[in-house]
Amino acid sequence: MRIATWNVNSITARLPRLLAWLESSGTDVLCLQEAKVAEDQFPLDALRDLGYEAAVHATGRWNGVAVLSRVGLEDVVKGLPGDPGYEGAEEPRAVSATCGPVRVWSVYVPNGREVGHPHYAYKLKWLEALTAAVTGDAGGSRPFAVMGDYNVAPTDEDVFDVAAFEGLTHVTPAERAALAALRGTGLSDVVPRPLKYDRPYTYWDYRQLGFPKNRGMRIDLVYGNEPFAGAVTDSYVDREERKGKGASDHAPVVVDLEV
Repeated sequence: MRIATWNVNSITARLPRLLAWLESSGTDVLCLQEAKVAEDQFPLDALRDLGYEAAVHATGRWNGVAVLSRVGLEDVVKGLPGDPGYEGAEEPRAVSATCGPVRVWSVYVPNGREVGHPHYAYKLKWLEALTAAVTGDAGGSRPFAVMGDYNVAPTDEDVFDVAAFEGLTHVTPAERAALAALRGTGLSDVVPRPLKYDRPYTYWDYRQLGFPKNRGMRIDLVYGNEPFAGAVTDSYVDREERKGKGASDHAPVVVDLEV
């Protein structure tokens, strides 16, 4: 079984590449982030033509998450229980579903903007709510994973130059402590370092030749419980999908399981 996570940075802009990638990669389940469309604009028909169902939680604008599956889609939950909301509104940043033998969450963690900004406090509260919400499944006997764009680099090795991030979000002790608390529920990072190359980043800014210079970050993560981690046979970041015209600024992260 092949499971992946990908921040597509607009499913409308990325649809031809997404459909081609689903066909060529043989992915069974894809956790998708930053759809940037309302649910009634999500390309369900095009995905059905490839054999995929979709659980979508989206309202347009900047957010939106989905789980695409060709191995079944059940027990869908839209939203994060205990979501703290931002400026009085909950944002579509989480959706969970059971896909065959595996249960997954697709998450798009708030960016945080700047240290000390209200959005940064919201980010930490959101991660705290996520930790509380997944605790039961994390400790269960069914393979379970929380996958997506975490907007946090877990270690200094997960950014191209930690000095370049001094005083900025994504690398602060509080954010990393929140990730550690999430792992403390019984989850582990199932995409090890090093992979088939040094510095397996998942995100490169469009600006300042970020990708050609490999000025990247590893912020797209797959955290699985013990039954999930024990079933992993391979994992990789598909850097090729970051290349070329019309690419997302994130690359897919792919995990193979024997379940």
